Amino acid sequence: MIVVVLPAHLRTLARVDGEVEIEVDGPVTQRSVLDALETGYPALRGTIRDHATQKRRPFLRFFACGQDLSHESPDAPLPDAVGQGREPFLIIGAMAGG
Repeated sequence: MIVVVLPAHLRTLARVDGEVEIEVDGPVTQRSVLDALETGYPALRGTIRDHATQKRRPFLRFFACGQDLSHESPDAPLPDAVGQGREPFLIIGAMAGG
């Protein structure tokens, strides 16, 4: 099981209270995790990635094992600890302002 931690606004949309656990078939990548997340929680479709381009939405960042993975290829393997469920895949709302 992959553990995904969502920011508060996405937890509200998905109607979950905390982290979510999802199954991923095949290699554990950003794309496969987000595909499984959107399949399990259809209300999240289009909120994390653009419908057409599948690119990460602005003001969302991806982290795992203390690393910012936001600019990594969506098909790059995630760290083994994420695939084994020992570490979560974090989707974080970026801070902005002035």
